[in-house]
Amino acid sequence: MMAEERQPRRLKEALPYLLIAPVLLYYLAFWMRPVLAALYQSVADADGSFTLRYYQMLFEDPYFVRGAVNTGIIVLISVSLEFVLAYGLALLINTRFRGSTFFLFLALIPMALPPVAVGAMWASGLATYGWLNSLLVHLGLLGVDERIAFLAGGEARSLAVIILVDGWQVVPFMMILLLAGLQNLPRETVEAGRVFGGSQWTVIWRIVTPQLRATIQTALLLRIIAAIQIWLIIVMLFGFRRVPVLLEEVMYYQEELGGPLYQRIAMAYAVIVAVIVSTVAVLYLKVSGGGRQEVNE
Repeated sequence: MMAEERQPRRLKEALPYLLIAPVLLYYLAFWMRPVLAALYQSVADADGSFTLRYYQMLFEDPYFVRGAVNTGIIVLISVSLEFVLAYGLALLINTRFRGSTFFLFLALIPMALPPVAVGAMWASGLATYGWLNSLLVHLGLLGVDERIAFLAGGEARSLAVIILVDGWQVVPFMMILLLAGLQNLPRETVEAGRVFGGSQWTVIWRIVTPQLRATIQTALLLRIIAAIQIWLIIVMLFGFRRVPVLLEEVMYYQEELGGPLYQRIAMAYAVIVAVIVSTVAVLYLKVSGGGRQEVNE
């Protein structure tokens, strides 16, 4: 009898592992293998001997430091501004004002566009004779000879343009995650806060935001990882190495320079980016508690 009871129990314990087995096999075949191949190419010469010279060449490359700094600036400023804007829009739409459904539809359009389309659209729009300048001239906000060279200027100005264009596409993604979390919150707690005299700001800060902690952590983590990997929009707006970032350097060595030497440097860059992304994710989960709160009963 005991053996008969033990068999269904073992099957029940093994069921979660059986369910995730296809995903695990997929990652081993299509993710782990390329990662290991990139790692091998970054530490092996053409004859297969071990070397770290590709990493040495990478760290000696002045574009590596500039790319790391620019990536950090984009992550810090872009993610912060996008979160504040996305949270505000999510709170606004959650009030279900008249026309909120149509507003949500309009807000989600940028999210549906691929990065290539976004880069091409804004590259043509921000050009000196692009559609944005033409619109401003048509509205009388600029003279015919007063067109703005949005894509000209120094690196700081270029980074501002990148952050604005990237935010235009990414804010809807963060907004929809936060809105889903808001709509799953128990309304009783919010109503109780208002009944006991809490202002709108107090209810949001003291009641809504703490309950939304796990959703906020997920949205921020996904956005930070995506911000570290930004490159395509930058290349389409400014070309290679005008505003270098880490992942753009991978593509520069791989696609623009080519050849066995540069491809191995590209693999070294790819490994560094993977390590940075993994480290940021782990540190963020450690600091934020992994999205879970301990409840002591």
